[in-house]
Amino acid sequence: MSISPIPRAAISDAVFAQLVDEILSGRLAPDDPLPAERDLAESFEVNRHAVREALKRVQQSGLIRIAQGGKTRVLDWRENAGLDLLVELTRTGAVPPRRLLRDIAEMRCSVGTDAARLCALRATDEQLARVSAIAAQRRGADAPFAELLLADGVLWTAIIDGSGNLAYRLGLNTIIECIAAIGGHHLIGYPAELADREAHLELAARIADRDSVAARDLAQQLLGRVVDALND
Repeated sequence: MSISPIPRAAISDAVFAQLVDEILSGRLAPDDPLPAERDLAESFEVNRHAVREALKRVQQSGLIRIAQGGKTRVLDWRENAGLDLLVELTRTGAVPPRRLLRDIAEMRCSVGTDAARLCALRATDEQLARVSAIAAQRRGADAPFAELLLADGVLWTAIIDGSGNLAYRLGLNTIIECIAAIGGHHLIGYPAELADREAHLELAARIADRDSVAARDLAQQLLGRVVDALND
């Protein structure tokens, strides 16, 4: 393991980050044992309480198995981790960046497409009015990228809230955080998608009409642009 001393501020967070990096980078492989708490504390030059707290978080992330009286062993993150780990993957480079971008874009497209369909079917009149109002306020290519990025998150949050699907809502949170970590400008085709005000207005109109088929198809076309660009 490649370990460096930890500053005193946010000690547990820093230990957690280094342990996650060791696992996601492959320097600690599945079924490898971790050093004992005392040894980790000495290596990190921190107290055992900070190490214990960090190990609990690593375990909650699905990366290790802590056995009472036995060795703490690394788990295969591909089989045990959840969506929250996507953000760490963007930071560590454990997955090739282009593939990770493509996978995030595909997830975004799948979630958004079905959420648009469900929003047209399930949303209350108030929720539909909110989607329409948010889309109407959206600017086009004349707006700064940061403004378009923020507006996009607000619109899709409203659409997914209207879909009534909690899992999609949590997935959206992860997608937004991943894009922020990567930098949306690295997603090929994403700035052009955000700047297409007319496409977003049309999508909002079809949702407001409760035309679930048209809403689904328009969302697929809109969000699929980035997927197609990354696949090319």
